[in-house]
Amino acid sequence: MYAIVEIAGQQFKVVKDQRVFVNRLQTEEGKKVSFDNVLLLGDGDTITVGAPAIDGAQVGAKVLKHLKGDKVIVFKKKRRKGYRVKNGHRQSLTEIVIESIAASGAKKAAPVKAEKKAEPKVEAPKAEAKKAAPKKSAAKADDLKKIEGAGPKAAEALVAAGIDTFAKVAKTDAAKLSEILTEASSRLAHLVTDTWPKQAQLAADGKWDELKELQDRLDGGVEK
Repeated sequence: MYAIVEIAGQQFKVVKDQRVFVNRLQTEEGKKVSFDNVLLLGDGDTITVGAPAIDGAQVGAKVLKHLKGDKVIVFKKKRRKGYRVKNGHRQSLTEIVIESIAASGAKKAAPVKAEKKAEPKVEAPKAEAKKAAPKKSAAKADDLKKIEGAGPKAAEALVAAGIDTFAKVAKTDAAKLSEILTEASSRLAHLVTDTWPKQAQLAADGKWDELKELQDRLDGGVEK
């Protein structure tokens, strides 16, 4: 019978009474040691392969002595750099003798199961309370383009500033209206807003005939 077993990080094919040099073991000389990471067993024509190790299989051995292997020279050189380093190395080894190969009967320590941490419960997002929609102002925006001298751009600038009705335009000083237009765009700075509050007041009061008469006398917002 033979076995392929992992010992100290290396795999060896071993048979009974075979002497093997392995990487240094912590076991004292003369003590017995066993290896249960058996990967393959061969007994005549019967071959058992582990997945990855064979459950219950074990290789028993005895530590004969600890020693160091032959010296190995490690030489490093870099071309055209003048770099040369020479080191020697002797691997620490342990000589063991295989005493037994068992296909079953090895006692393995029960695998320690990792304790599962309780997963934090993810609470479903609470439905946000629906906020009452802000009540729209009863007053609807007026068509400020009806003011003589106020084009679409000027009307947009006033609405953006919160002045969206004839009543608000009427309550706003002409100089303030001009300032709003200038800040909105330099192209609106030339507009004359002197009569805009008066026109807006007539429109807010619904006096469209009087507004038309006033606008007939205006040219670009300026009275002729």
